[in-house]
Amino acid sequence: MGKRQSRPWIVSDELWSLIKPLLPKPGPKLVEGRPRVPDRQALCGILFVLHTGIQWEYLPQELGFGSGMTCWRRLAAWNEAGVWDKLHVVLLKELRSKHQLDWSRAVIDSSHVRAARPGPKSGPSPVDRARPGSKHHVITDGQGIPLAVSLTGGNRNDVTQLLPLLDKIPAVGGVVGRPRRRPDLLFADRGYDHDKYRRLVRARGIRPVIAERGQPHGSGLGVFRWVVERTISWLHGFRRLRIRWERRDDIHEAFLGLATCLITHRHVQRLC
Repeated sequence: MGKRQSRPWIVSDELWSLIKPLLPKPGPKLVEGRPRVPDRQALCGILFVLHTGIQWEYLPQELGFGSGMTCWRRLAAWNEAGVWDKLHVVLLKELRSKHQLDWSRAVIDSSHVRAARPGPKSGPSPVDRARPGSKHHVITDGQGIPLAVSLTGGNRNDVTQLLPLLDKIPAVGGVVGRPRRRPDLLFADRGYDHDKYRRLVRARGIRPVIAERGQPHGSGLGVFRWVVERTISWLHGFRRLRIRWERRDDIHEAFLGLATCLITHRHVQRLC
């Protein structure tokens, strides 16, 4: 994915040019007070928290990104306005316009993360039932470019999120013809082995290639499935996503959506 930036929370001009048109316009100030922190600076503060995992209240004021509460409110408002979903579609469209999306296959997987405190979309950990946890569900194209992500409780079975993730893949334009949102094949591990879901996937015009329980390892499917594991590793490279600190699920989902956009943007920079 290229060299690491020394300060990855600084928003580049290229990225800001994509995000700025998608941000909702702020409402009028009802009372006198301090001037509003510019959106670009607040986004830098949000990225600082995402990359470092620092608590909101400890966001260094000398960075000039505003207070942690200001950045928190801005993240919540932008997530509610669907900014990250819109940005993700813009980035995927750019990739498809350059023929850099691999629709020949998609790969799905999930990863469990510990939840520091119980809240919506958290549940008993499969490993330690006494501790709450959540799951990040990810589906990528054949290269590992994230197509959709979702958050559930840690006790949710992987296969229950197979169809919701497929349906969450946005319609991606960028070339002449209809926008596309369905891969040709779907690769998955044994956690998705269920005849009912195979039939439902085929009904969507997608051929499932799912490892079967009870069969010996060495099927060769790992040659294709490793890309989604790498993408999950990229997601958890953002320290704020390694542990779910937020009680509110929408704030953690906002971080998850923003991280997905950043990973996709790296692919745009590399491939386009």
